[in-house]
Amino acid sequence: MKSFSQWRPHPWHGLDVGAEPPRRLHAYIEISPFDTVKFEVDKKSGYLRVDRSVRSSSQHPALYGFVPRTLCADRVGALMPEAERGDDDPLDICVISERPISRIEILVNARVIGGLPMCDHGEADDKIIAVIDDDPFWSEVDDISEMPPAIVDRLMHYFLTYKYEPNKPHHVSIGEPYGFEHASKVIEAAMADYLDVYGANPERRHIVE
Repeated sequence: MKSFSQWRPHPWHGLDVGAEPPRRLHAYIEISPFDTVKFEVDKKSGYLRVDRSVRSSSQHPALYGFVPRTLCADRVGALMPEAERGDDDPLDICVISERPISRIEILVNARVIGGLPMCDHGEADDKIIAVIDDDPFWSEVDDISEMPPAIVDRLMHYFLTYKYEPNKPHHVSIGEPYGFEHASKVIEAAMADYLDVYGANPERRHIVE
């Protein structure tokens, strides 16, 4: 008998992490390269809300969202020497596509190639970088070292500047981009952090409680 969800699942807790983690993941997309405001899933309801308007003139250079059933807590924080802790959010992911995709609140089959070690106010806020799994242009890329440097530079510039406000202290830093080997450690740590806090069946537990 085929099964399906009777109600819309919570995108963080009700969706699968992906087919073959840490290489192949599901990415729930909150922001497209065409958006000029920051959307973010409301943790309680699972609906998308406007988080804030972006003050800078730059727009996101890739699809952006998070990996379901992941959490950046103690294990993720321990992987970044300059961080004091994780940011207690799901693990962020940027997905590069050859074709422009303007829709959000979609699921993407993503293949991980690396990441950016971003530290925000002392909290580990890694940005995993991936490509669409069957992308006709990027499907042969296995590691961030194989990507054109300009694409990685654009991602780094965006995350270094999208929270910038004139005449206010800037608390965001990004270290050297890392390849798939370290990205896999971050993903596995985020999956373990999630299990520590929410367990294996978080939606069922929420209903019982």
